[in-house]
Amino acid sequence: MRFGDGLLEEIKRRIDLVQLVGRKIKLARKGNVFWGLCPFHKEKSDSFKVENERRNYHCFGCGAGGDCFKWLQETEGLTFPEAVQKLAAEASVELPAWSPEDEARESRRKSLYEIIQLAGDFFEQQLRGSGGASARAYLKSRGLNGDICRRFHIGYAPDGNGALKDYLTGKGLGLTDMAEAGLVRLNDDGRAPRDFFFDRIMFPIPDMRGRIIAFGGRGLSPDAKPKYINTGQTTLFSKGHLLYNFRNAREAVKGGAELIVAEGYMDVIALSEAGFTGAVAPLGTALTEDQLALLWKVAPEPIICLDGDSAGARAALRAAKLALPLLEPGQSLRFAFLPSGEDPDSFIKASGAEPMRGLLTKARGLAEMLWTSETEGKDISTPERRAGLEAALEALAREIKNPTIADYYRRDFKERVFAAFKQRRPTPRGSQGGYGQRGQGFGTGARNFAGKGRGFQPEKPPEGVSPAVRRSLHAVKASGGARRVKERELMGHVVASPALIEKYAELLAALTLADPQLDSLKGELLHLAASGVRLERNVVENHLVRQGMGVLAEGLKTQPIVQGVTQGQTENVIRSSEDAHHEAALRRAIAQLQDPELASQDDLVVRRVEANRRYLSTETAEDFEELQRLNELINSTNSGNINGSN
Repeated sequence: MRFGDGLLEEIKRRIDLVQLVGRKIKLARKGNVFWGLCPFHKEKSDSFKVENERRNYHCFGCGAGGDCFKWLQETEGLTFPEAVQKLAAEASVELPAWSPEDEARESRRKSLYEIIQLAGDFFEQQLRGSGGASARAYLKSRGLNGDICRRFHIGYAPDGNGALKDYLTGKGLGLTDMAEAGLVRLNDDGRAPRDFFFDRIMFPIPDMRGRIIAFGGRGLSPDAKPKYINTGQTTLFSKGHLLYNFRNAREAVKGGAELIVAEGYMDVIALSEAGFTGAVAPLGTALTEDQLALLWKVAPEPIICLDGDSAGARAALRAAKLALPLLEPGQSLRFAFLPSGEDPDSFIKASGAEPMRGLLTKARGLAEMLWTSETEGKDISTPERRAGLEAALEALAREIKNPTIADYYRRDFKERVFAAFKQRRPTPRGSQGGYGQRGQGFGTGARNFAGKGRGFQPEKPPEGVSPAVRRSLHAVKASGGARRVKERELMGHVVASPALIEKYAELLAALTLADPQLDSLKGELLHLAASGVRLERNVVENHLVRQGMGVLAEGLKTQPIVQGVTQGQTENVIRSSEDAHHEAALRRAIAQLQDPELASQDDLVVRRVEANRRYLSTETAEDFEELQRLNELINSTNSGNINGSN
């Protein structure tokens, strides 16, 4: 590394970060901290903090943060050495002399920028010249007039093998330089060097500072193969690390535009000209992790808007699955689907900007996109196929590294499966047909299903349960509910022994708690564990206090049932005994909350009443079977007592 830590610290010490950031955004002082609207994502309230004392900035909305060097890299597209050089000059810090190798490398990069800019100028001249007539006619047929071409610096690479090579040679450049810039192809078989691009519409690809570093070429001939081709890998350009039009789109998003990912150059230009100035495109490849990271630095939920054909659908699905392991709270993707056979360019030309805006407004979330991909056009009518669907959805949820988000996806998928398989109730014995109609009563048939004279009768509403059930339910509710009592016990052990959070993260994430406060607490602890923080008691307690959960946590861990330490032992033995006690109790509580057969009698009563209410609402076979199972379980464990025969 050319810059030592001491040198970098000296530059940071001398730079007024508030003043530096304040050149780009408006900041307001609150104590020793300055706040403003984050420049990296769209927001309405200040969540962007800048501190001179700590010499860093941080956004609590999108997570962006760093020091003065990172600020220049993110906002001006500078490389790290360039940022150091610029700030060192401002801070009057002398940088060490470069080695000859450093000088040669930097000089080489500068010369490559100049060579590529010369090529860009040449392509633009050719488009405007007599040899560019066919290219201009093609662009006009696609709705691109001269003004648009000038704004996007579109050009034309003439037909033949050496027009650009000859032009650059006339400027005194060598073939090796042209080849290193990706403009000329050197042949090893004895043939003469030739231009990399010929007879193609040329789209310059700028970096984050607006410097042209590569080109994309669209063949004019119907026989051109491939139709689109990009500059190959060079010192300046790697197509998986950049997005077309990214610099312009980033500025547009700061002004309130949506960040939209289209498929190609023409789509981006069409969207931009129609007012959707936050449009970008991957450079002839599927979206990469690096490109996703660029998108999320600008907007928390960019819209993927690809062609309305099978290839576009596959590309959207690849993007969805790529994003899963990288999801963070508030950070996702949305998907806008075009009519079959359309791309953004053709759709806007045929229908206009407003219908396009309507499609973008209706963009679907990532979970819905994944659900559609697993179910659309598939027969999932049998139990085996349903099981296969649930297994596929669970596999998707397991791809998500953040446990809190993974838990929410499991819940979402579970609700979608339930809604998709919602059926009309089964016809009871003695009735006609396979399925009854909604709104008809069960009559005596339901009692035949339940078993005449015994068990809980599902045709009655909750108000019709027996006095014994009412008393049991009232007692349970008065004490907070048996399930909620068990939930409080579970979370008490978790808070008392935070090391268990990481060890049992999967089980805890899969467990839905009925008490919303406890469920929020569980989510906060799982998120804390996923952040890499050491899960020590005082660290966790302090964190919960800052989140406004300190009183709740203290009440949970001081429950008598949670405490169980043997007195008269050394501190280390006590701590070890405590941890073992909490872990064993935690495992029991999870098992009881997962399995009705292990729950208390009162809990079963509550579950049965809830199952009856759910069945009366949905009338599905699954809910009826669950109700019957709970009914039989209660009768077998406490025959006669539950239904008032005591």
